[in-house]
Amino acid sequence: MHQVKLAENTYYLGYNDRRTHLFENIWPIPHGVSYNSYLIVDKKIALVDTVERQFIDDYLDQIEAIIGDRPVDYLIINHMEPDHSGAIKAIKTKYPEVTLVGNKKTFGFVESFYFKPENTLEVHDGATLELGEVKLQFQMIPMVHWPETMVTYDETNKILFSGDAFGSYGTLDGGVFDDEINLDFYEVEIMRYFTNIVGKYCPHTQRAIKKLAPLDIKMIAATHGPIWRTDLDWVLSRYNKWSTYDTDPGVIVVYGSMYGNTQKMAEVIARQLSERGIKDIRVYDASKTHSSYIINDIFKYKGFIVGSCAYNNAMFPNVQTLITTIEHMGIKDHYLGVFGNYAWNGGGVKNLMKFAENIKWDLVHDPIEEKGALKKDKFEQCIDLANAMADKLLQA
Repeated sequence: MHQVKLAENTYYLGYNDRRTHLFENIWPIPHGVSYNSYLIVDKKIALVDTVERQFIDDYLDQIEAIIGDRPVDYLIINHMEPDHSGAIKAIKTKYPEVTLVGNKKTFGFVESFYFKPENTLEVHDGATLELGEVKLQFQMIPMVHWPETMVTYDETNKILFSGDAFGSYGTLDGGVFDDEINLDFYEVEIMRYFTNIVGKYCPHTQRAIKKLAPLDIKMIAATHGPIWRTDLDWVLSRYNKWSTYDTDPGVIVVYGSMYGNTQKMAEVIARQLSERGIKDIRVYDASKTHSSYIINDIFKYKGFIVGSCAYNNAMFPNVQTLITTIEHMGIKDHYLGVFGNYAWNGGGVKNLMKFAENIKWDLVHDPIEEKGALKKDKFEQCIDLANAMADKLLQA
């Protein structure tokens, strides 16, 4: 295999997963995902994170091809999630004298998932580890996106090994570095990765960005996606924008509809938004589009209008799933509109209003609920809802 170097003594050990359909068994990854590990070969040898367990055999072979019969002295564990710690047990078996490097929360996870660690080095904010020419510094960035998360900074080569921070969905199809790939493709996958995986922890992400700002970073090496060595601001500026809930003046219209009546209301609203000059409008059927993509656009656009038919005196199930996910993520600072439809008993709009109370977004118009087919009075109210949303966006 090709040996990809980040620096003279630092190697990329990465694998493309083209088979898994759902990341974390939740989020669709039609373009796959990469798992990235890094090897630093100095007077002492250090691994930074490992890979998902399905790649263990090849991973061990690749390490041996680089270092021969030398031992791995340190295994640095930035993040304990199994897609990055999956080879810990195998590394410990092959290199029994290896020292596990982590913070005080790390080793409890090691024991929970794999074994009771004995040969350990506990690090804290600002702690350093010298491998020879390379000097490593550690910084804690908890809840980006697990409590034990930390980053490792190579002071010598100015490389930030960032764990899941600044990561991406999508396999690395030949190119590994940002200047070797088409960033237009990865922009969608990076944002979707952020919104799906890290988005719940935006305040923690902001703290991490501010904490790492004083470091002289020339390269960012995450555990998923491309390595950034040319245009670091491309990814840093986007993470900063997304984690402050900084949105663009567009609208997401989502509906759940069994027989098309709620959909008709959504179409009226979308058309009127366009009449008012709103160009970024996305209309989603909650039964056809996975919440991964809808959540992504909610992070992108300021307006969110959601409609649900009644279903067994409750909200339409697919809308309920989306709403629950939005609440769980704690997304802030949006404009909200609510509409829906029922035949013999309500439930959709009533429960959407509970969501409105919980999420505390700016409700731009009274909720609209039609019985049966869309009629003139509710048609006009849909127009009014769209106008109210457009007014908010155009005044912002």
